[in-house]
Amino acid sequence: MGKVVRSWRLHRWAQGEARDLADWINPVVRGWMQCYGAYNKSALFPLLKRINAYMVRWLRGKYRRLRRSWSVTMRAWWDAVERAPRFFSHWAWVNEPARVW
Repeated sequence: MGKVVRSWRLHRWAQGEARDLADWINPVVRGWMQCYGAYNKSALFPLLKRINAYMVRWLRGKYRRLRRSWSVTMRAWWDAVERAPRFFSHWAWVNEPARVW
């Protein structure tokens, strides 16, 4: 699963908006959550956090105002999570990004 997530190269995906990104990754992640989450939910948490980390990198690459500081980026992240907590299917379980940078 980690290899598949890396192959998406989310941080370099600049042509679409967040809705397009959600439409693209939600079916795959939802399937993983249903299949593997039924047996060992906690084993998926690091992977879901890493997906969030890639999404934060995507945000910083796509929107220039978020490149200024880490606090601005995280404020935009938490605003998005608060505004639409089910926008990405994996936010139901994990909505914070991992420290992968």
